[in-house]
Amino acid sequence: MTVIRLSRIQLALFFILLCPVNIIGLWWAVGSPLVMDPNSICRKAKRLAGKQAELCQTQPEIVSEVAKGARLGVRECQYQFRYRRWNCTSHNKYFGKILQQDIRETAFVYAITAAGVTHAVTQACSMGDLLQCGCEATRNRAPPRPLSPSSSSSSSSSAPGDGVKWEWGGCGDDVEFGYEKSKQFMDAKRRRGKSDIRTLIDLHNNEAGRLAVKLYMRTECKCHGLSGSCTLRTCWKKMPHFREVGDRLLERFNGASKVMGGNDGKTLIPVGQNIKPPDKQDLIYSDESPDFCLANRKTGSLGTRGRMCNSTAMDISGCDLLCCERGYREETVVFEENCLCRFHWCCVVQCKKCLVRKELSLCH
Repeated sequence: MTVIRLSRIQLALFFILLCPVNIIGLWWAVGSPLVMDPNSICRKAKRLAGKQAELCQTQPEIVSEVAKGARLGVRECQYQFRYRRWNCTSHNKYFGKILQQDIRETAFVYAITAAGVTHAVTQACSMGDLLQCGCEATRNRAPPRPLSPSSSSSSSSSAPGDGVKWEWGGCGDDVEFGYEKSKQFMDAKRRRGKSDIRTLIDLHNNEAGRLAVKLYMRTECKCHGLSGSCTLRTCWKKMPHFREVGDRLLERFNGASKVMGGNDGKTLIPVGQNIKPPDKQDLIYSDESPDFCLANRKTGSLGTRGRMCNSTAMDISGCDLLCCERGYREETVVFEENCLCRFHWCCVVQCKKCLVRKELSLCH
């Protein structure tokens, strides 16, 4: 059995190496997650307009962070959908077909990518990688909300509001900057005089992704004082971990709302009786998803043949559901992995190679 591992660099380049030029140009023109290489983006600056072209020309370092954010979003998509029939496949032809539809999977891809861009740009600001931004300005920020001792972070020994003096400090994440840059890049081409249902849905899902970062900032604090006391507490705002963002958006995916366009062409109406209108954090779609059981280029389905499944699970990772009741086969594979690793001063880790035998269940 041959095991292929993708490095981070390979993962970053796979879309650019696989995607034909016409697909790259088409999908970036509508703010798509399909294009993630900053050089490729800006080489096509003639196809861009307004703020996107301006960023390419004057702030290419921000475009680089936008690309990192898109890669972050796709990796998280692949993690969240790893046990589903559609697993956020990286195959360009099939992925492109998914993006052409208004299904729930497309909603998640747009949301997680917009969230990834927000997260990556904001993180770059905090790390000092961008000249245009830095730590969050806290001069006019209201006092932090009181926290219970159980909710205090590992760097905290007491909570604001418990009689301890506090002040805003440290390096808080400037999420507003990341939010605006994500909005500028992901929404730009969708805003230009269009009010069709596809545009409204994409803009809504982009915003839902950004809000999954912006609305869930957490307060971290650190105590200062002699002999371990906490006479002063410094607090700052940090973004949620991106895995939390992915988990939250997956919940929204599971409860996504089907909508149709209103008569005025500017509103979206939920489909079905007694269905509440979706709020800004909900994901929305207008078409039902295919079942993704069989390969179909028209729908972007690779099918589930050959996919690994869990023969004992009753959830979506179980063989019955993942294999679409076609059955599965058991296969034994043997592969090498590092084992008995030891650290030698300084600074080398030496490992032996061990043969590992594993039983796999593969869909028919």
